[in-house]
Amino acid sequence: MAVAAIVAAFAAACGGGNGGKDAAQPGGTAAGQESKQLSGEIKSDGSSTVGPLTSAAAEFFAEEQPRVKVSVGTSGTGGGFEKFCAGETDISNASRAIKDEEKAACQAKNITFTELTVATDALTVVVNKDNTWAKCLTTDQLKKMWEPNSKVKSWKEIDPKFPDEPLKLAGPGTDSGTFDYFTKEINGEEKASRKDYSASENDNDIVSAVSGAKGGLGYFGFTYFEENMDKLKAVEIDGGKGCVAPSKEGAQNGTYAPLSRPLFLYVKNDSIKRPEVKAFMDFYAGNINKIATDAKYIPLSADQESKLKAAVEGLK
Repeated sequence: MAVAAIVAAFAAACGGGNGGKDAAQPGGTAAGQESKQLSGEIKSDGSSTVGPLTSAAAEFFAEEQPRVKVSVGTSGTGGGFEKFCAGETDISNASRAIKDEEKAACQAKNITFTELTVATDALTVVVNKDNTWAKCLTTDQLKKMWEPNSKVKSWKEIDPKFPDEPLKLAGPGTDSGTFDYFTKEINGEEKASRKDYSASENDNDIVSAVSGAKGGLGYFGFTYFEENMDKLKAVEIDGGKGCVAPSKEGAQNGTYAPLSRPLFLYVKNDSIKRPEVKAFMDFYAGNINKIATDAKYIPLSADQESKLKAAVEGLK
């Protein structure tokens, strides 16, 4: 529903009341010209954080190229790279950079790729709406909750001023790039985490778990928090320089530390030889900040946007 609303607004803004045929199109089609009609299927998979951004781009692209089908799976960043390096997908959505062992898996299949930064994220720690005590948490307090073998069961164990409310943790599963990023920044090592929490690759499950328990706490991308502000509260994070709330500005300028991060697409170089894939990537990069803003993502800085467009223009 959210994507449909975005598409309607995007189409109205770009096309006016006549379907957009007399106006410049989002992909750069000049007035009075029809873009070449393409067909085919583009397969993507990976991060549930980046997936909705690619879905929004695909919906907008369908306004110009309705015969091109873009599928978007959300098996997690790690699961997406497995499919990508097995030759099953054209694009891998990722909330972290590709690992050396994943690069090796791609090399073993003679798959070469290009890394593209498409947005910025403020990884957001969320609590239940009825939580009146945890407005700000330090990274040390988060570590105390999440570190391997942690036995913390109550909020009072985090801070004596907090109530003796059971702590109910929820978060991404181990295939998630969000899990990898959070554990590295908070616990000091990727995948180092306590195991007795409610884990899911579906961020909606995390929303349900935290909103269903007064002492609930979880984490995911900023977009999912914005979509669920009526159910959850975002926690300010103190990384050593005071409490900072997750925000567009904080993620872009680095003050929301250490939980701001880039979001990526990995594009298979062989797939770019297909005109429908090249057209989709040209469209994606050419409209990236319009897509990101309308889909409630944190857009790229002007310098990042220029680098993305140059990288996509260089794809052959």
